[in-house]
Amino acid sequence: MKLKPSSKAWIHEHINDEFVKRAQKEGYRARAAYKLTEIDDKDKLIKPGMIIVDLGATPGSWSQVVVQRLKGQGRVIALDLLEMQPINGVEFIQGDFREESVLKLLEQSLNNKQVDLVIADMAPNMSGIADVDQAGAAYLTELALDFSRDWLKPNGNFLVKVFVGAGFDEILLNMRKMFDKVVTRKPKASRGRSSEVYLLGLGRKAIVA
Repeated sequence: MKLKPSSKAWIHEHINDEFVKRAQKEGYRARAAYKLTEIDDKDKLIKPGMIIVDLGATPGSWSQVVVQRLKGQGRVIALDLLEMQPINGVEFIQGDFREESVLKLLEQSLNNKQVDLVIADMAPNMSGIADVDQAGAAYLTELALDFSRDWLKPNGNFLVKVFVGAGFDEILLNMRKMFDKVVTRKPKASRGRSSEVYLLGLGRKAIVA
């Protein structure tokens, strides 16, 4: 099968990408690790002793970063629809976050303990239809926000990938109701042409309006 010029260009860009090269050299499973490291270096989200939930974790690069920065103190629970190769120090649940039964499994694993930080680098299976993909991404974000509303400790933090477009303003508004401060992050490892940004909710309010 002959590759389209756009596919060839993507492969060439990927192979020569500085973050892909660094990930291969430093043992990360994906270049996305550097998105989280840059945000955490700036905002100091991950601290030893925390309970952290990683939604949309596969292939596991964000969980790798979290485990390193917890320094053996704390707990990481990762969830994804796709299989993830084991990572020492990470408890993994495979399932569709949109299904009630999978959410219940995640909640049961917490054993009634609240969470310090929820990180969500989720994206739906892309159809190529912009409106459909945007709606699917927004729905996943809302589910992650609902989970955080139920399980984050007061003053806990929430980091989520979003795509600028339909539904973005509503997500931002809902996060502002729930957190003391909401900021936008666009790490260097996030490709400039991508509409993805990361919204960071800092300081979960004890009482949400």
